[in-house]
Amino acid sequence: MEHPFWRILLVFLPLSFLTVGGGQSIVSDIHRQAVDVQGWMSDARFLELFAISRLTPGPGALLSPMVAFDAMGVWGALVAAFAIFTPSSILVWGLAGLWRRTRGAAWQKAVERGLAPVAAGMILAAGATLLSVAEGGWLAWAVAAISTLLLMTTRASPFVLLPAGALVFWMVFG
Repeated sequence: MEHPFWRILLVFLPLSFLTVGGGQSIVSDIHRQAVDVQGWMSDARFLELFAISRLTPGPGALLSPMVAFDAMGVWGALVAAFAIFTPSSILVWGLAGLWRRTRGAAWQKAVERGLAPVAAGMILAAGATLLSVAEGGWLAWAVAAISTLLLMTTRASPFVLLPAGALVFWMVFG
């Protein structure tokens, strides 16, 4: 019989290599694995853990050990932390010298241009997953779209938009 910690390794090791753009880029797949595939938790519990992971200082990928802790305790969290942080750290450490030596090379510029839209797409997918899980309906999507538009086209501060979004929900759902 397969040990449960192998399942954690098999879930989080591959995700380590997908953290292009930071830990927030893999939120969608962490959700899919934790809720839909593995059945470790509900949508609501995942959303709670996501919120807590964003309130705590540290990397965006901190969500991974939190999910594993919730599913399998301290040892699960340690296995997940190893699985999510170690492979990508070793890869980056190994490539840092090559990247530095070839600064400005055509292939390097192509990689940077290619990874930027991939990271942006993965982060957008994470946002869509969270909006779906939060069950805010069309209003949540509208507030997110308007906020995104304002952030992209004006110098609006997120510190103004966050309470404004909360105010909209309070006025509608009071």
